[in-house]
Amino acid sequence: MKKIVNPWLGMDGYFCFGCAPDNEAGVKMEFYEDGDEVVCFWHPEPKYQGWTHTLHGGIQATLLDEISAWTIARKLQTTGVTSKMELRYLKPVHTTDKYLVVRGRIAEQRRNIVTVEACLCNSAGEPCTKASCTYFTFSKEKALSELHFSGCETEDGEVEPAI
Repeated sequence: MKKIVNPWLGMDGYFCFGCAPDNEAGVKMEFYEDGDEVVCFWHPEPKYQGWTHTLHGGIQATLLDEISAWTIARKLQTTGVTSKMELRYLKPVHTTDKYLVVRGRIAEQRRNIVTVEACLCNSAGEPCTKASCTYFTFSKEKALSELHFSGCETEDGEVEPAI
């Protein structure tokens, strides 16, 4: 498993709720590449709960949407926007859990429309929430000019070729 380097670190105005490390209100996700998947190990906190000791459904959706975006960034070396997201809440996610595992993988690609399948599991490895995210991906030129994205590497400097 290789840690993915955040290509926006140090960029002026970078304050993403999902992945910016300096956004105090954010969830501060970090990502790893594990074969054909992108993975995040995330520590739930009570400040993100809906009901007592239960992770808010909107935060679960955020985690799944963010892993999907990073799956596109790493595996396709571009960015995009969510055009559709379908969630299935299978079982409660507890804020008292030590950590959660969020995984994403590309399930389908038709030109610039990409479907990412994502899953949020508790620390016992049980699937709690699943998502199918459809993304409209940008050309590499647009990703660079509008979103300042020039590529997504792992700490060892390896860049995954586009699928």
